[in-house]
Amino acid sequence: MIGIALGVTVLITVLSVMNGFDNAIRDRIFNMATQVAITATNGQPLTQTITLKQKVSHQAHVIASAPYVSGQGMLIDQGQPHPIMITGVLPELEKNVSEIPHKIVEGHFSLDPGHYNIVLGEELALSLGIEIGDKVNIITPHVALTPVGIIPRFKTFTVSGVFRVGRSFGFESSMAYIALKDAQTLFQLGQGVTGLRLKLNDLYAAPCVSSALNKVLSPSYTVTDWTSTFGSLIYAISLEKRMMFFILLLLIAISAFNLVSSLMMVVTDKQSDIAILRTLGATPSTILSIFMVQGCVIGFSGTILGLIGGIALASQVSNILNVIEHVFHVQIFASNVYFFVDKLPSKIELTDIIHICLAALGMSLLATIYPALKAARTLPAEALRYE
Repeated sequence: MIGIALGVTVLITVLSVMNGFDNAIRDRIFNMATQVAITATNGQPLTQTITLKQKVSHQAHVIASAPYVSGQGMLIDQGQPHPIMITGVLPELEKNVSEIPHKIVEGHFSLDPGHYNIVLGEELALSLGIEIGDKVNIITPHVALTPVGIIPRFKTFTVSGVFRVGRSFGFESSMAYIALKDAQTLFQLGQGVTGLRLKLNDLYAAPCVSSALNKVLSPSYTVTDWTSTFGSLIYAISLEKRMMFFILLLLIAISAFNLVSSLMMVVTDKQSDIAILRTLGATPSTILSIFMVQGCVIGFSGTILGLIGGIALASQVSNILNVIEHVFHVQIFASNVYFFVDKLPSKIELTDIIHICLAALGMSLLATIYPALKAARTLPAEALRYE
């Protein structure tokens, strides 16, 4: 019973921690990454964004959309160059498709057209020593013809805000946001935009939405989603969780094997008692049910104890880790080493608990079959021969 309880406890705790990591990664990535994007097939700017927004708004799972301009550039502050990805947005629409406007830790997400304000990541601002109100120069790959020859296009921007999303996947060190109109001017797009970004109510519906949009929209549009960029990462996490489930399920299997051996010892020890019950009129099915019930009670009790222990441990695993770090004066998880993790996240999911409990009960039931059959086949004459 204790073995089954420990196996269930460990399995619930480990899967809950993996769910927590999965959630944390998705929050970090998809607060920044584009879930679904629509761009022009030929690489030209999109101009009919209003009509396009009306078409996509009727698609299932789409809850918001916003145009954007994206391009590469070089940020220069006091002679220090740093490559960045510049994104032009409409602040009033960007808050519907991204969490960036809600992640500002210094300044504000003020991107008024014509003021040439810029919002940078905290890691980039700290590495270059940039503060709110500082002037930075942005150089783009586009060039301008002047009387003195060809020179790169550049523009001076004022830092109006700094965002923090966790130092993971390079978002804070490589992303910068400016007003959509300023980006159109900087990249010489006129009234065009790079594409249309969509927000979904179900993250995992992105491939279905992309497929549906490809059928609805003309071939001049290209629809991409997050699976093309981060799909392999999410798949790896999901695969790791499944493999961990089956590996740790062996702990319960070992406990079930111990249950088999324990019941076999009971059957051997109670041979004479079983024979007496048979002579008193007990049928083989009665003997079978006695040992089946005994095994099932052990399995059920162990599963319930493991369920209680697993939920308690999984819900307090972060606090337990904090106590260990405080007592031993160590930091087990550091965000600069483990991307974004400075604590042990945990999320208990009902489906995992159901699968674990059903697996434990099923193994316990299977473990009782052979000993129960062995007991039911006991012959009274053979068992009582030497009594």
